[in-house]
Amino acid sequence: MISRIDLRGDALPEGPALRSLLPRADFDVSAALEKVRPICEDVHHRGDAALIDFAEKFDGVRLESVRVPAAALAEALEGLDPEIRAALEESIRRVRTVHRAQRRTNHTTQVAPGGTVTEKWVPVQRVGLYAPGGRSVYPSSVIMDAVPAQEAGVESIALASPAQKPAFDGDPAGGLPHPTILAACALLGVDEVYAAGGATAVAMFAYGTESCPPADMVTGPGNIWVAAAKRYFTGKIGIDAEAGPTEIAILADDTADPVHVAADLISQAEHDPLAGAVLVTDSEALAEAVERELKPQVEASKHTAERIAPALAGRQSAIVLVDGIEDGLKVVDAYGAEHLEVMTADAAALADRVKNAGAIFVGPWSPVSLGDYAAGSNHVLPTGGCACHSSGLSVQSFLRGIHIVDYSRDALADVAHTVITLAEAEDLPAHGAAIKARFAGGEPKTWGEWKVPGGK
Repeated sequence: MISRIDLRGDALPEGPALRSLLPRADFDVSAALEKVRPICEDVHHRGDAALIDFAEKFDGVRLESVRVPAAALAEALEGLDPEIRAALEESIRRVRTVHRAQRRTNHTTQVAPGGTVTEKWVPVQRVGLYAPGGRSVYPSSVIMDAVPAQEAGVESIALASPAQKPAFDGDPAGGLPHPTILAACALLGVDEVYAAGGATAVAMFAYGTESCPPADMVTGPGNIWVAAAKRYFTGKIGIDAEAGPTEIAILADDTADPVHVAADLISQAEHDPLAGAVLVTDSEALAEAVERELKPQVEASKHTAERIAPALAGRQSAIVLVDGIEDGLKVVDAYGAEHLEVMTADAAALADRVKNAGAIFVGPWSPVSLGDYAAGSNHVLPTGGCACHSSGLSVQSFLRGIHIVDYSRDALADVAHTVITLAEAEDLPAHGAAIKARFAGGEPKTWGEWKVPGGK
């Protein structure tokens, strides 16, 4: 059901050589880019009409309007199961608690007497959020997208999610995003919602249409078409990341419970046949016990087994055997997992040494499923090894740092010679002339004649 990679016996290679030995899904965004290009440009030229046509083609429903009516949001919330509502509200509370603490404050540094640099933090003005549809419904992604944007102070927040086929003739939910998505939006106060999916949603936010003003940034997880559209618009709009298939890595020793390990591998494999599930361990006994646990647990998963089985059997999943936990640490750092669980003796200390991971889950009572919904952390995380250079979604994702430079005459005079010297070294005399003009009392003097009155 899951393959093995045995790295025992020889010294582990470094860097790319080690990464090349580890499992990863095939995810060719470049190939998908060529397919989404005409879709994006059609939305650019035809606006809402293109969105309506693509919803019929891809989602199997003919829309009357792309914008979701306010009444539909209210009705979805009113009809929400009370238990689900309570769970969503608790998730929102926890995620908001964590992200509110991430708010940045302006900071002023006095560089010299009379010279300061202030860094102020300004939120993006308008963002487009994406909540996937299709195999599963993700109201949790609505929360993970919207809360950090709100806590950052973003003024204009819109959300898109694919239209759903009518379940029966006359189904009022037909042609709208899933009602649980709409209810989550209502709970969060996000009232600008669109029935648009995949690349068409990203194009709608990037270009704007008759119904939807353009956004400055698009965030949220999605399939390969969403990732390709984000790449297409990079430079025109801000993006969070080109998210690939979800993945979990577990670093475990012989203290780990194989039932827990197998369950957690399966929990992420449940998302997609391309999802990655990787166990890194120095215990062959644990590896064998986990292998025995996988089959009955997959069979018990019922309708999602059709996704789990190919995910576990795919090239993106494996049990990796290493000589010791120190080697295991090197392996998980090379892998750079979206989600990393550490199930070892002294797990907290080992987790603190991990350099590359989207999020780290410590010990047997912090499973990835907790982070997906109610830990308070964000589940929009870097995939495909990008955790070595990128972070998960946070309040910081929606903020821009702007430096404000404020120097007095004396402070500028004190550093003028430094500026002019460096400008001359770079053969940019006009840069130096801009300093001279402030002290020469007229036309800038030649380099050799110039001196700041009262300056050094």
